[in-house]
Amino acid sequence: MPSLHEIQCRFARAVLEQDPAALFDHIVGGAMDAQRSLGIYAGNVRHNLCEALRAVFPVIERLVGEPFFDATAGRYIRACPSTSGDIQRFGKSFPDFLAQFGPAAGVRYLPDVARLEWLTHEVFHAADAEPLALKRLGALAEADAACLRLKLNPACRLLASPFPVLHIWQANQPDHADAIEIDADSGGDWLLVRRSGFVVEVQSLNVGEYAMLDALDGGAALEPAYQRALQAAPGFALADFIQRRILDATITDFDACAAGLIPAPGRS
Repeated sequence: MPSLHEIQCRFARAVLEQDPAALFDHIVGGAMDAQRSLGIYAGNVRHNLCEALRAVFPVIERLVGEPFFDATAGRYIRACPSTSGDIQRFGKSFPDFLAQFGPAAGVRYLPDVARLEWLTHEVFHAADAEPLALKRLGALAEADAACLRLKLNPACRLLASPFPVLHIWQANQPDHADAIEIDADSGGDWLLVRRSGFVVEVQSLNVGEYAMLDALDGGAALEPAYQRALQAAPGFALADFIQRRILDATITDFDACAAGLIPAPGRS
């Protein structure tokens, strides 16, 4: 007699059409046979997962067409089954799947467009963060830049692509009815995806801003992050950058090692 865990594993494989016959003996008969019962359930699961992908990646569907999208989604569902009970998390690896999916190889920018779509989805569901408190701003001037760490809003993501993914994404929104010619070799993008209230925004960055934000997002202290920005864009204006990104709540917190600085709320 197989254990409960073994039966559950067989059930998962059966739902993904990997070995349905192995489960038939464990399904209690009723008005219909085991094969038909399992087929209906498995079909509903796959349909719901496909619709979840469609909701997150509408631009990908528009670019490749519904039949191709459905076939690709079916392959992805079987190859990369969900590992979470939260369907909102399903699809994170879809861009990487597209990058190695042979039938999609002719559309070189497809994986990065999918990455942008996933980031907009992720940002929409990200945690809220309070703007940086005014009483803490004065502490920034006293901090040691070698160990001051500016922290990005949790509802922010970054994307760099060699393709014009922002233009492609914008051109395939529902309010753009007419087809627009896409030149995949017209230049790449450095993007900030952020949420303002309940609205997700995609901002185009220059290379210096992207280098700075990417370094901060990776945990770099202010001084090395600034050096990275200067390497990417000589003349990068640090003070202006910090002011703008605090005002628009891209930067919402900081850690500093200088004595006497005001800690973040809830910190000792």
